[in-house]
Amino acid sequence: MFAFKKAITSLVLPPGLFIVILILSGFLLLKKSWKAGLVNIIIGFSLWCASIIPVSDMLMKGLETGLTMPKDPRGDVIIVLGGGVYDEVPDLSGEGAPSEDALARLVTAVRLQKRLHVPVIVSGGAVFPWRRPEALVDARLLADLGVPTDKIIIEDKSRDTLENARHTDQICKDHHFSRPLLVTSAYHMKRAVLSFKKVGMDVTTFPSAFKVWKRTYHWDDYLPTSFGDTRTACREYVGLLYYRVVL
Repeated sequence: MFAFKKAITSLVLPPGLFIVILILSGFLLLKKSWKAGLVNIIIGFSLWCASIIPVSDMLMKGLETGLTMPKDPRGDVIIVLGGGVYDEVPDLSGEGAPSEDALARLVTAVRLQKRLHVPVIVSGGAVFPWRRPEALVDARLLADLGVPTDKIIIEDKSRDTLENARHTDQICKDHHFSRPLLVTSAYHMKRAVLSFKKVGMDVTTFPSAFKVWKRTYHWDDYLPTSFGDTRTACREYVGLLYYRVVL
């Protein structure tokens, strides 16, 4: 009974509901127009595949493969890249809160700073004028978690990863930092490293928030859940392609 309830819930809530409607309407259309029906069925099953865990894991695995956390990290500065903020979410300060991705990066940076006692450059601006610069929100959380304020350097001009690299490179030059440790989500690390290489900067990677691990899939993993991780992975692949072909 529990398994039935889980399956039905997945199919009557988005995106499962719309996927089922597409597939069923496709079969109904086959009698009137097999081309239109086939298109609906193909789109429906494609969306089903994009919304299940094994497919999103496969895409994420290609981004995270080869990355590990160094057991004995060494560096003279930590660079942590912003991962998004919720501007309107109230917290103790009333000034917004880091997203889930950003929170994982910041916690990793805090643990690393406690170990090495080096400065932290928190990098992230506002993509649009009406948004709050990410670095300001992230820096406040770093301080709340115990990083001394005199060890926090704010870079709040960057709008994307390439600008993160350009602006933090200048900060490192100004402060004579030569061995930066780069903290960002594991899925984002390859594009981040490529960005830093574009500006002539070598970094030691310290990935956070791995999304893929060795696991056995069960029937419920093949139910439609969300496009979130699939969308995130596709965005990274598009970014990697753009950096390698266009820039």
